[in-house]
Amino acid sequence: MSAASLEPPTYLSSLQNNIRARPIPWEGAVRAGNITDDHLKKIKAVDKVRKEQRRQTIDGDIPGYVTLLAGGSSGKSVLESAARRSDIVQYILVLAADLINDAPSLSSALIAHPQPYKPFLPLLRHSTNAEDPIPLLTSNFLTNLVSTSITSSSKSTPQDEEALPQLYHYLSTLTQNQDSGLQDIGVQGLSTLLRTSRARQLFWAQRKETVDPLVEILRAAAGSKDSGSSTTLAGSSRGVDVGIAGGVGLQLLYRVLLVLWQLSFEGELIGDELQEDHEILQLYSHLLRLSPKEKTTRLLLATLRNLLSFNRTTLLPVAVFVRLPALLSTISGRHLTDPDLLEDLKYLSEMLDEYTKTQTTFDQYAAELQSGHLRWSPPHRNPTFWKENARRILDENSGALPKKLKEIISKSWENDKQVLAIACNDVGHLVKELPERRGQLEKLGFKTRVMELMADKDESVRWESLRAVGEWLRYTFDD
Repeated sequence: MSAASLEPPTYLSSLQNNIRARPIPWEGAVRAGNITDDHLKKIKAVDKVRKEQRRQTIDGDIPGYVTLLAGGSSGKSVLESAARRSDIVQYILVLAADLINDAPSLSSALIAHPQPYKPFLPLLRHSTNAEDPIPLLTSNFLTNLVSTSITSSSKSTPQDEEALPQLYHYLSTLTQNQDSGLQDIGVQGLSTLLRTSRARQLFWAQRKETVDPLVEILRAAAGSKDSGSSTTLAGSSRGVDVGIAGGVGLQLLYRVLLVLWQLSFEGELIGDELQEDHEILQLYSHLLRLSPKEKTTRLLLATLRNLLSFNRTTLLPVAVFVRLPALLSTISGRHLTDPDLLEDLKYLSEMLDEYTKTQTTFDQYAAELQSGHLRWSPPHRNPTFWKENARRILDENSGALPKKLKEIISKSWENDKQVLAIACNDVGHLVKELPERRGQLEKLGFKTRVMELMADKDESVRWESLRAVGEWLRYTFDD
C-alpha cells in the first residue's frame, strides 16, 4: 500500500491547466518592476517547453533556479518580487510545481537552501477564502517539496519542523470543506506528508485539527456522525444495507483510511487516545461491515493490526467486547483475493483467538468499561459476579475501572440512555457489596451523579438510579 500511487485530484489538475493556459504580459511586468529581467529569462527558458529540455536547462543552471524560487544573496525570489501580482504568483506556483517534478535535481538543491520555504509559507495564509487558488497551489508545491525533504534524510530539519505544522493546518481546513474536490486535495496532501515517524508525530500533536475531521468523515461514512451515541457502532449491524452514508464517496473514504493507516504506524503513541476519544475500534468494526471494496477492507484490517499489536493490554479486551472476532470470522467467509488483506486477517484472527482463550468474566467486564460504552452483558445482572469481583473492580490498576465508570456515567448519552441505566446498576452493586468503600465512591462523585439521574426523563435510568441511591440510604440507616 502506497500513497505515491494515487492520481492527483481532478480539481487541482483542472485549476493548474487553466492557469498554464493564461497569457501573462511578462514584459509589462518587468517594466512595472514586478519581476526582473533575470527572472524573465529563467522563466521563458523553462516555460512551455518539453520536459527533457526543461530538465536540461535547469540542470545547467541549478543555482539560478534555486534563487528564482527561493531567493538568495544574488536576488529576491520571483514570488517576493511579484507579490502584488496575483496572476503572476499563481502562474509561478504552478510552474514551480512542474519544475521540481520534471527536474529532481532542483528539489535536492532547494532542500539544501538555508530557507527553502520562506517565500512560500506566508502564501498559505494569503486569504481564508477557500476559493483563493494561491494557498491551494502553494500547499501543492510545498507538500511535494517537504515530502521529498523529510524522506531524503534520517533527521528532520528545522525548516521541515517549521513547515509541517503550517501545512497540516492548511490542509486540514480543506478536509473540513464542503467541496469534495477540496477535501480530496487536503486528504491526499496529508497522505503525501506522513512518510516518516517524525512527520506522523507532528501530525498527531495537532490531532484536534488534523485527526478529528478525518474521523468525522469516517463517522459520516458509517452513518453515525453523532459521537454521543454508539448504539449502532457497538455491535449492531442494523443499517448495513444502506452502503456508504453521509455523501462520502468511495475515493474520499479510501484516502481518509489511507491517512489513518499511515498514522497507525505510531500505534503505541496514538492507540489508547484514539480509542478513548473516538471509540476507534467500534467505528472500524462497523466500517468493516459496510466496506464496499477489498481495498477499503484491506486498509481497515491493516490499521486494526497496527493498533492492536502496539496496544494489546488495553485494546484487545475492547476488540473482544465489540465482537471483532466474530466479525473477522464473517469476513473470512467472503471471496477475498488480496494477499495483504488475507495475511492481516489471519494475523488478527490468531491474535484475538489467543487472547480470548485466557479471558475471564472479569476481563470481559473490564473490557466493556474500557470501551467507553455499556450494554446489558451478563456480568451486570449477575449477583455472583459482583460478590466475587467488586473489590477487584475498585482496586485493580490503582482504581482505573471506577474512574472509567465515572467518566461514562458523567456523560449525557442523549441517544443511548441505556448506558446510564447500566452504570447506575453497577454503582448500586458496588455499594451493596462494599459498603465500607462508600467514601471512595462518593469522592469520585458517584453519589451526587446517581441522585441527579433520579430526575432523568428516561424511566429505566430513573429506576436504576433509585435502586443505587437506595443502597446508599440502606447503609446510611444501618450506620
